[in-house]
Amino acid sequence: MSSRTDPKVAMLMGGPSAEREVSLSSGRECAAALRTTGCEVIEVDAGRDLCSVLDQISPDVVFNGLHGRWGEDGCVQGLLEWMRLPYTHSGVFASALALDKERTKAVYREAGLPVVESVLVPKAEVAARHVMVPPYVVKPYNEGSSVGVYLVEAGANRPPVLGEEMPETVMVEAFAPGRELTTTVVGDRALTVTDILTDGWYDYDAKYVEGGSRHVVPAEVPSEIFEACLDYALRAHEVLRCRGVTRTDFRWDEARGLDGLILLETNTQPGMTPTSLTPEQAASTGMSFPDLCRWMVEDASCDR
Repeated sequence: MSSRTDPKVAMLMGGPSAEREVSLSSGRECAAALRTTGCEVIEVDAGRDLCSVLDQISPDVVFNGLHGRWGEDGCVQGLLEWMRLPYTHSGVFASALALDKERTKAVYREAGLPVVESVLVPKAEVAARHVMVPPYVVKPYNEGSSVGVYLVEAGANRPPVLGEEMPETVMVEAFAPGRELTTTVVGDRALTVTDILTDGWYDYDAKYVEGGSRHVVPAEVPSEIFEACLDYALRAHEVLRCRGVTRTDFRWDEARGLDGLILLETNTQPGMTPTSLTPEQAASTGMSFPDLCRWMVEDASCDR
């Protein structure tokens, strides 16, 4: 990034993905926080004219506040590499890899990180029959924020009725019982572990609606599990070749001890809304929200 003390930052937000509203919320929060640190911030609702808009703005740094497809899958990262604009979060390769849940699992397995069984199946086949013994989960293999996630419970007589929002190929994943845990990595440091408590499935509303979930941070779990989460999250960040800030999600079946801890996915662009986990974890370790956002700007770079 520029050597200017207080850089001009283009805040990318919105965009056309299913996670547009989350991105708009994240972008506004980050823009406001960065302004308190002295940055000049220009908010940009990313559209087809993004390249020309950025050319007119001529920012020192691009803060990528986009979520989901196009903004989180390597597409906008490639554009920013082409324009030689330093940007926050992971680069093209890591972004594309981490948003592809099945390929991410293959990398996890190769690195010795624990995951559950999963397969990619045509949407029509999933709607016609149980392709896996329930309980299992059906979800897009390239979206986040629990967009389009279906839980098929044990003993279900029928396969799920999938909505139009689901892609033609979906991921079917064995259901991992237990508690929902998560760990943020900032640079080369895993911060802490949060235990996410909900009344039911940790769905879109539980993540983003005020009061939809409760967060216990640091998580009250055995030290072996706490340390494993930190270790696994940092290893996942590294083997996926991520940079900046990531957050890795886990399920933990207490009855099985360490064998019951499995990785779900790594988010290369964690939510930065008022109810989001990453800002909360940073605050618990002494890093304020403006400081976190400023660190991300100062960490921004191009891969090539």
